[in-house]
Amino acid sequence: MTWYRRTFCAAIFGVFLAVSGVHAGDWPRWRGPADTGSVDGGDYPDSLSEKTLIWQTPLPGKGCSTPIIVGKTLCVTSPFEGRDAVQAFDLAGKQLWQTVFDQEDAGKHRNGSGSNASPVSDGSAIWVYFKSGTLAAVDLAGKVLWQTNIVERFGKDTLYWDHGTSPVLTSTHVVLARMHNGESWLAAFDKRTGEMSWKTDRNFQTPQEGDHGYATPLVVMRDGRETILTWGAEHLTMHDAGSGKLLWTCGNFNPDGEKLWPSISTPVIVDGTAVIAFGRNDRGKPRLHGIRLEGSGDVTASAHAWLRTDVGTFVPSAAVWNQKVYLVRDGGEVECLEPATGKTVWKGAYPKHRTNFYSSPVIAGGRFYAPREDGVVFVANVAGDEFRVLSQHDLQEPVIGSPIPLDGRIYLRGERHLFCFGVKQR
Repeated sequence: MTWYRRTFCAAIFGVFLAVSGVHAGDWPRWRGPADTGSVDGGDYPDSLSEKTLIWQTPLPGKGCSTPIIVGKTLCVTSPFEGRDAVQAFDLAGKQLWQTVFDQEDAGKHRNGSGSNASPVSDGSAIWVYFKSGTLAAVDLAGKVLWQTNIVERFGKDTLYWDHGTSPVLTSTHVVLARMHNGESWLAAFDKRTGEMSWKTDRNFQTPQEGDHGYATPLVVMRDGRETILTWGAEHLTMHDAGSGKLLWTCGNFNPDGEKLWPSISTPVIVDGTAVIAFGRNDRGKPRLHGIRLEGSGDVTASAHAWLRTDVGTFVPSAAVWNQKVYLVRDGGEVECLEPATGKTVWKGAYPKHRTNFYSSPVIAGGRFYAPREDGVVFVANVAGDEFRVLSQHDLQEPVIGSPIPLDGRIYLRGERHLFCFGVKQR
């Protein structure tokens, strides 16, 4: 059964569907099967602490990617003895297999690594991508199906920080985006063979660092055909998934020409509106845009539905739940908004601290899970349009990857361990 999240756009633009080729019980990519960072219902823990810890298991090296779950297998990327690797565990924490690739290109930022990109799966195989340039497909037993190297083929990126974008899947391709100061592009590789099917330029003139992109593309359906929505270089673009042809573009996200505004947070889509966090919330210059996904060609003049200059995020991506957008800002402020208007429904905040939030939050069973970079994990109640902090717990190691909520359990990767939490039977 194919799982869909339905969002409705204006008649001129047709119906949008977020595409996933896996079962509803899977978490096949870093923001989940519907790219919302949320699940409905379920009995999830009020704290991520010793009281709710089901198991923890060590990881072989530092990684910042988010795990995925396909069937009864959890996959995560972590270096092994200085080489890129992907590990698989059963849902009881037992390692099933490990596949090791070539030399790791370690991270240069304290919150970066050579394993920043999250794996992705369609239920038949797993695709992984590393800072070193290794792009590979493995089967569900860890056997390498094909492998190539993006850096060897197209050169190193010029990003100031470690790469962050993850691969995404269409029905036939695995797609990568590279946005930096240099030749920027979107490229599709045959999922089964690794052969490049198309590569399209994506170059825009921006102020310094404005062309650096870390966000992950979204695969959506437009009038019955797959398209790829890509945010970066101060432009939101839509491309035909089969050819890479540019179908739609929206600019004017930085009319004042601010410098050092990279695109980090991945957009979310709700009822035909893309909500995009931009600007520098960490420096007191947040921007939050609502973009109507209507029309074709250059829609810059008509697509901007609303703009907030008082709220936004720099690194964390938003979550969507109950048709609302939820943000955790870099300093711990939390905000719930209406996606159609950008109006605030409520505000909240976690205790102030010198460290920031890098991980993207998730929502499960009305609980809002938000790890801080130092490993303190907060849980809040957001059901009933309220915000109430339920707990905070220090995992004693940095956390950059996002939690995974699935079947009443929260899976989380720290810098050194993989954790599983849940409501224990009394």
